[in-house]
Amino acid sequence: MAYETGNRSITASFGQRLADLRDTATEAYNNWRVYHRTLRELQDLSNRELADLGISRSTVTRIAMEAAYGKNV
Repeated sequence: MAYETGNRSITASFGQRLADLRDTATEAYNNWRVYHRTLRELQDLSNRELADLGISRSTVTRIAMEAAYGKNV
């Protein structure tokens, strides 16, 4: 059997991984806030106001998802 005895380099320190986790959680929370704010605002519109915008009530959720998370949801 062959064994590798070289030094392994650690790609990211614990502190960096923790910072990355915090950044990911912050981004997810901000996306969630955009989704719920958009959804609430669109749901508060009347059918007439939605029609003026060219939006049907059945697409409100999809539009809020696209606003928060992008087109690839």
